Amino acid sequence: MHNQTIYQYLKTLILPYHILCVSLTFVLLNFIDVWAAQAAHIVRSPDGNVVVTFDVRDAGNQRGCLVYGVAYKNRPIVVDSRLGLALKDAPALEAGFNINTISSSSNNSIYTPVYGERKKIRDHYNQLAVELQESNQPHRHLRLTFRAHNEGAAFCYTLPQQNALESFTISAEKTQFRFAGNYTAWAVYSAQGQYSKVPLSKVKSNCERPLTIEINDGPFVSVAEARLVDYARMRLSPDKGQPYTLVSSLGSQVKARAPYTTPWRVLLLGDSPGQLLERNYLILNLNEPCAIDDVSWIKPGKVIREVTLTTKGGKVCVDFAVEHNLQYVEFDAGWYGPEYSDQSDATTISVDPKRSKGPLDLHAVLDYAKKRGIGILLYVNRRALERQLDDILPLYESWGVKGVKYGFVQVGSQQWTKWLHEAVRKAAKHHLMVDVHDEYRPTGYSRTYPNLMTQEGIRGNECMPTADENLILPFTRMLAGAGDYTICYYNNRIKTTHAHQLAASVVFYSPWQFLFWYDRPSYYRGEPEIEFFDHLPTVWDDTKVIHGKIGEYITIARKNSEEWYVGSMNGLNRHKLKIPLTFLEKDKQYVAHIYSDTGPDDMTRTHVQINRCLIDSSVLLNADMPPSGGQAIRIVPATGEDIKTYSKY
Repeated sequence: MHNQTIYQYLKTLILPYHILCVSLTFVLLNFIDVWAAQAAHIVRSPDGNVVVTFDVRDAGNQRGCLVYGVAYKNRPIVVDSRLGLALKDAPALEAGFNINTISSSSNNSIYTPVYGERKKIRDHYNQLAVELQESNQPHRHLRLTFRAHNEGAAFCYTLPQQNALESFTISAEKTQFRFAGNYTAWAVYSAQGQYSKVPLSKVKSNCERPLTIEINDGPFVSVAEARLVDYARMRLSPDKGQPYTLVSSLGSQVKARAPYTTPWRVLLLGDSPGQLLERNYLILNLNEPCAIDDVSWIKPGKVIREVTLTTKGGKVCVDFAVEHNLQYVEFDAGWYGPEYSDQSDATTISVDPKRSKGPLDLHAVLDYAKKRGIGILLYVNRRALERQLDDILPLYESWGVKGVKYGFVQVGSQQWTKWLHEAVRKAAKHHLMVDVHDEYRPTGYSRTYPNLMTQEGIRGNECMPTADENLILPFTRMLAGAGDYTICYYNNRIKTTHAHQLAASVVFYSPWQFLFWYDRPSYYRGEPEIEFFDHLPTVWDDTKVIHGKIGEYITIARKNSEEWYVGSMNGLNRHKLKIPLTFLEKDKQYVAHIYSDTGPDDMTRTHVQINRCLIDSSVLLNADMPPSGGQAIRIVPATGEDIKTYSKY
């Protein structure tokens, strides 16, 4: 048994008896900590729950191997896992190392993001930086940085400036994630794919991240990536010959010059799947602060897609946006010609005849939208982006366009990772916001460049997923950041209830929330529940996950100013949930506008009923959801007139 495993085992034995003999327990734990510190190097989270260990030890016929482990609340999560980088035309950086120096540091700060799922974010961690040097020639240097946050653990590699390794090519990354058992995982193999619930032993190669895993009778962990800017995307594959072990798989080789630091490898940890989601800001914390001085032009909002590609259709969408408190109209593929043709010119307005007969006077729509206070967004396929990016960005800025949706961008390799993030930075120079489609998944870059509003990388509503698929996404994909789910409402192909769709706008966070994706303004027939979308914000001051079971149900409460929005979504089986309102201000009355599924005998088109009642923080609301159903609630402070009008819940 290795030192780290012994350390965790002894603490697990002793801790249950701390109440009976506090003094003796303290002495024993202190002794174990001192012994473990001599055996391995340790960094703890500020609350003491997350412990990261690192050691240089012999493994098989290799000496000086790099080994780490992570524990959560005295439970081993990742054990005796190897670290290393394989280099092209050079020996790997994985063994033969000695420790030169070790330094510790900490951070405890609070920052205000430009927008997000919470108004303030705390970045609190303890850090261990290990300077390593090969014992044999050419004595190459490597630095490993470990951080222990209350929310999880993270680490990265740095190749410092050195004569022995000036330029290099990383051919593979040998980062292991070795788990203690054959735990349950929710795996997917493309960013927009369909998840499957499998044991770790059944996870296949190139599994997408974040990968969420349930430890038996214990916590949940999600293996993720942060600060991917100029490296190759990491996915996860089984490490052959190592049970329950995953190893990082890169999307390409990585060419670099020292000094160079890799993205963070992250283990997000929580007692429940809902707590994982509440802690997803860890991914943002592992990125650089905002690099844009003036962010006043960066504005979240709700979007409707214009599908007719005509002047008339554009103006109708603008009018609909004004009427229903949307902020943007997006012109999707086809406005500048066939999107899949390399001959299409995104500096021109030339409608694809297979999509529309036109006519489209885009400048007339832009002028009309500006007068009515609505922003216009334009879709551009990667074929035009790759050829014309430096031309179209200043051009669109001169037209008054507010943002661009980058379509079908290439992802995975270092080349296209660098290109995409440079394209986001270039857009910022021209005051253009960005929505990235299709396979791109975020790693927190919107903290540094908040003009990156949202991205797809999600099996959204255009795929017409079943309800249970929707109930996997919050605890997997949404851990990475905003997801452009493209909510549909009137389309008859949706496989959930309309109340489920209303709730999705709260559950699936996106600063640009696309609504009515397959719909048109003419589809609206005065349905009263659309008022929920009308009032809905897209960014939040606070977020709380009230209920959550992967694939089965979720309830999220989000605050914006003095209002709260609560979204409950249900899977394939009926659930009755009690929703506590302890997040509300005490001794204050509110009005709850509750939008829920009606019974089978209801004859309305969308089968949504609205109930309004007085509530306070002591109330337990009911969410009785049928299969594939849901419930959406808007909670606002009660006025004197409200108190006279509405009954108590």
